[in-house]
Amino acid sequence: MERELIMPQTLLLATRNQNKKKELRKIIGNWNVNLLTLDDMSDLPEVVEDGATFAENAIKKARTISALTGYITLADDSGLEVDALGGAPGIFSARFAGTDADDVKNNQKLLALMGNISNEKRTARFVCVIAIATPEGSAQTAQGVCPGTIENAGRGQGGFGYDPLFIPQGYNKTFAELADEEKNEISHRGKALREARQLLQQVFGAEGIM
Repeated sequence: MERELIMPQTLLLATRNQNKKKELRKIIGNWNVNLLTLDDMSDLPEVVEDGATFAENAIKKARTISALTGYITLADDSGLEVDALGGAPGIFSARFAGTDADDVKNNQKLLALMGNISNEKRTARFVCVIAIATPEGSAQTAQGVCPGTIENAGRGQGGFGYDPLFIPQGYNKTFAELADEEKNEISHRGKALREARQLLQQVFGAEGIM
């Protein structure tokens, strides 16, 4: 008897960042899931990230987009917490250098603020909270944390965001110098996504993603 063909279900990523889609695709591998991003949608409003925590922002984005589109939605909020800066940039990581900030400006500001910080006090961590929401309004979260330190200058051509400045604990290379597979194994987002794997299996049903 032939096995019934299982059509792929759709998971909408509440982001326009294609790097995040690429990371997720590598981590979930050959799961039978059709991945969409906000670039595949039209007439969707920007969700204002006004939460006080990564979790609040991720849940708000996931629930809002899922309700508007009818798709199961995965949203994340992630950022860099630097101990010498009192946990900044934190939830403001993407716009650390202002509303028109980009990776270069954010990195430049971080380096300027840490110019006089000694090596032993340059500890930091990347944090990622993932929320998975259904159109009915339910939401579940998963979290990943990657500790490390901030380098004195950018190194490497890979990754994005603060990757050229962040050296994960136990390594002598920045995230931007690591191969994608190695970074995904230890990164905050990789850890959060692996924790979220079980949540996705519950939401989709195990057979729908195998």
